[in-house]
Amino acid sequence: MSEAKMNGRSIRIHRLPATIVAIILTIFLVYFLNFHQEERPAIYGMLRSENPNRVNLRKMLIAAIQAAQRGGLEVLDVARSRQLKERSKGKTDEGVNDPFTDADGRSHCVMKQGLQRIFPRVQIFSEEDKEHCKQAHGYDLDPTVLHETAQIPDVTVNAQDVTVWVDPLDATKEFTEELYEYVTTMVCVAVAGRPIIGVIHSPFNGQTAWAWVGNSMSEYLSNLHPRHSANHQAPIITVSRSHTAGAKDLARGIFGEEVSLLTAAGAGYKVLQVVANNATAYLHTSKIKKWDICAGDAILHALGGTMTTLNDQLINYGPGESPVNKEGLLATLEQHDEYMDKLSKYREAHNGKLA
Repeated sequence: MSEAKMNGRSIRIHRLPATIVAIILTIFLVYFLNFHQEERPAIYGMLRSENPNRVNLRKMLIAAIQAAQRGGLEVLDVARSRQLKERSKGKTDEGVNDPFTDADGRSHCVMKQGLQRIFPRVQIFSEEDKEHCKQAHGYDLDPTVLHETAQIPDVTVNAQDVTVWVDPLDATKEFTEELYEYVTTMVCVAVAGRPIIGVIHSPFNGQTAWAWVGNSMSEYLSNLHPRHSANHQAPIITVSRSHTAGAKDLARGIFGEEVSLLTAAGAGYKVLQVVANNATAYLHTSKIKKWDICAGDAILHALGGTMTTLNDQLINYGPGESPVNKEGLLATLEQHDEYMDKLSKYREAHNGKLA
């Protein structure tokens, strides 16, 4: 404390408040400077200039994980309330009801709006794009969604080269039937049409499988994938529950009498069965939307696996492409060429058809 005289009076000046203010400002600066620059809260953007035409993929990975997990919380909330507000979007090509619930809409709004707020110049496609979101949703990036040993580099790409595919609730029909093990929320990031970041979150067990091709993956995904798979294992083909009729005969015709079928729901769930070696391949013989398969494609690629159409073509996830893959798919971790060869021979023997 010091004294100063004004108009003949002594005025005491307290230095303590000024010291506290200085300390707070120092902590504030240290906080911002020690954050990874792409994970600093949104206000930091006011303090620095960024090229809006570039996208940091490390930042995008974090946002994708958060989006899938936050969407999952909306799914859980609706499931617990049992207020599904179910309605039908029509019939699938297999003649099965295609339901929509409040969980689909709420998850969509949280996931897409959260991503769009952070990446306003990136094209984002969601299965529920027709839904109107009544309120705005957003979040700041949280780097703690990455495990401590994750090696995540700083890589930037042109925003116009990036396409994001969002599935707010995969396996909605099973969700309405309380078959929750099949339910996932998914985000995929494609650059120049190729999937490089995939996130598959399972809301009802709380696990998140994510991978960035050529860089890192979640501990859950790493533990899910066995280090050594069985050599010359008899084929185990996972197919959709809605395709069960005739699928066994078709699988036997293509892959031989020793084949087994694993019927399941949800493209994300089926890819994880291949990852865990519970199935040797995932076969889908009809058209399928790209938000259903992009995340799984990226994850398989990161593990050295392959997903192609039934014409053995890689799937393009670019913004100018149709959101529908009309040529089916085959997804494997190993022996993709061998499986594709058997499939091709079957088609040749049946006038190019799978029937």
